[in-house]
Amino acid sequence: MDAIAVILEAPEALSLRPLPLVPIGPADVRVAIEWSGISSGTEKLLWAGRMPSFPGMGYPLVPGYESVGRIVDAGSDARARIGEWVFVPGANCFQGARGLFGGSASTVVMPAARAIPIRETLGRDGILLALAATAFHAIEVGGVPELVIGHGILGRLIARITIASGGTAPTVWETDASRRDAFDYAVIDPATDERRDYAAICDASGAGDVLDLAFARIAKRGSVTLAGFYDRLAFAFPPAFMREARLNISAEFTPADIAGVLALIDAGLLDLSGLITHARPAADAADAYPQAFTDTACLKMVLDWRTM
Repeated sequence: MDAIAVILEAPEALSLRPLPLVPIGPADVRVAIEWSGISSGTEKLLWAGRMPSFPGMGYPLVPGYESVGRIVDAGSDARARIGEWVFVPGANCFQGARGLFGGSASTVVMPAARAIPIRETLGRDGILLALAATAFHAIEVGGVPELVIGHGILGRLIARITIASGGTAPTVWETDASRRDAFDYAVIDPATDERRDYAAICDASGAGDVLDLAFARIAKRGSVTLAGFYDRLAFAFPPAFMREARLNISAEFTPADIAGVLALIDAGLLDLSGLITHARPAADAADAYPQAFTDTACLKMVLDWRTM
């Protein structure tokens, strides 16, 4: 069968068209996608043609690793999964396009083991599981942050998970005054912050000059954790040298990070609401993707596949 999929034909060239799906194997499930998120980090690099070379990289490709939907069919070994509401962290099931990351489509086929059961009551907020797991992983790698740089959606999740896990509420830097809203922690203009002794800083801004900003503010032997994805980074060495700075790079989240996030949600400690600011029909994908990357008011864009 075919699926309607978002396809990056080339940098800044997006289409929405049918693609044949691979057949369902014995251990596979078929998921009817209802919502998929647009990543303003990795997918922005794909859109701009600046994504570093990875296995499976190339055009045309189907993006997306933040989808939720229902299992509607399955192979002989996974029939018991039919009907489950699941999170889809991507799929590689298309004929005629690369599946990097493969979740932005009306239907996907994937190994049953990769379809993660979640509460249906989360609704479209369920697409945030990948970002929440990314935030959880960054805290695991770098320790509880005293300062978070950037109050986009990843920065908000890092702050929320820090508090949900029992940590002290971090300070958050944000240069955009329209993004300084918060309730359980302080969000301030970095120009007004006089502190120079942060023991642990976590960057969620993705800014190319973030290391110069961070190394000027850490305590002796303090650490900076990079939670985003970056094209290229550089920094002045002397400030880092004088502080004997440590640098942590947080990579992909793991199944344990997803389990940790789901445990916080189930315990009522972590709330994902209020983070999705924009939603558009999947038919509007050609306009939704550029908006997600350029509109500063857009914290998170989701596509609605229910009418496709």
